[in-house]
Amino acid sequence: MENIKSYVSQHKDRFINELIELLKIPSVSADSAFSQDVLNTADAVKDALSKAGCEVVEICETPGYPIVYGEKMIDPNLPTVLVYGHYDVQPADPIELWDSPPFDPVIKTTDKHPDGAIFARGACDDKGQMYMHVKALEYMTSQGELPCNVKFMVEGEEEIGSSSLAWFVERNQEKLSNNVILISDTGMISNTQPSITTGLRGLSYVEVEVTGPNRDLHSGLYGGAVANPINILSKMIASLHDENNHITIPGFYDAVEELSLEERAEMAKAPFSLEAYKNALDIDEEYGEKGYTTNERNSIRPTLDVNGIWGGYTGEGAKTVIASKAYAKISMRLVPHQESEKITALFTKHFESIAPKSVKVKVTPHHGGEGYVTPIDNIGYKAANKAYTETFGVPAIPQRSGGSIPIVALFEKELKSKTILMGFGLDSDAIHSPNEHFGIFNYLKGIETIPLFYKYFVEMSK
Repeated sequence: MENIKSYVSQHKDRFINELIELLKIPSVSADSAFSQDVLNTADAVKDALSKAGCEVVEICETPGYPIVYGEKMIDPNLPTVLVYGHYDVQPADPIELWDSPPFDPVIKTTDKHPDGAIFARGACDDKGQMYMHVKALEYMTSQGELPCNVKFMVEGEEEIGSSSLAWFVERNQEKLSNNVILISDTGMISNTQPSITTGLRGLSYVEVEVTGPNRDLHSGLYGGAVANPINILSKMIASLHDENNHITIPGFYDAVEELSLEERAEMAKAPFSLEAYKNALDIDEEYGEKGYTTNERNSIRPTLDVNGIWGGYTGEGAKTVIASKAYAKISMRLVPHQESEKITALFTKHFESIAPKSVKVKVTPHHGGEGYVTPIDNIGYKAANKAYTETFGVPAIPQRSGGSIPIVALFEKELKSKTILMGFGLDSDAIHSPNEHFGIFNYLKGIETIPLFYKYFVEMSK
């Protein structure tokens, strides 16, 4: 595969332009107003896989948005790599905080990306990283360098819980059979220090509703005599953490694994500047559970955060009203061994128990998933590390991520395969936020590195 660098250099502009065209389609799965755009994106991915060399490409219908499946089978006796990605994206809101339109991609230079970065919703999460695999396949098939079988499974519901993916995987285990699963939906430490994500947190996501009086009330006539749901909800949420930022839900930590001091010491070897972290976020001080470092709080410890809260009058000017209802969306990031359904049940029981009799409480679960840890002594990890070492010049560092990809645990359960998380994004790429972007260097380096994974995985599998 000595020609990969020259191939990427020769086709660089085309690779970038193709990704830009894909990013122009607003495939927001959470909003039905964009449903046709989501379907159009599935068609675009199908076309790209066909052109890249897949001999079988299908739009597979599901109860929700379709899954794009592709394969290139060269020898049943050779290993099979299953590539997973998603073509849907997060909503772009708040639009006014974008420096350029979210679905009108532009290339701009930044301190972290002096070679330029593509600014658009989905640039890094996950269209850019998914498309690296498509272009890597193009290289391998066009140059006769594909050393094994490959399958693609690209879904359109990752940002809303992947419920149709579970349905699809359970019904297509033979179709999806593989020796290793490869995903690029994570990041790395820096453009000079690659890392491989070896752990993911699970997720429990709920919405809460607090109801007081049967209608909105005049705050002068009723204020002080009737419970204000917004006030009550605020107090209830505040009580979910104690003075050490420890979550107060009974039983919440029962299954949490305490990592050994040795394991924590290994994690601490990853380069990290607390001052740079604070400067990048424009904060004066970090915040979190007592007794743990910043990198431990956002990876090996569970969390509970309010993702949105609303109620009453929020328009321009004043309206003196006690709202009938108040709402909040709450996510809990879970560590391996915490079961999402059990945590959701614990949250529901506790939240209902702390509500005063002056209000009614309703908890609605949205979606969840389990955490995941992959061992660093398996062939897939070793092949990925060797690939990174060759293209970056230094070995990758194993790193646990604070994010959640619930389907990874599903894959291991249903397909009996280990997943290797080869991410090329950076923490500063603003995924799920305004001004999301993906570095040109990272995009092209991914295309350069992925074929080497195939090469070394096949060699190590013999």
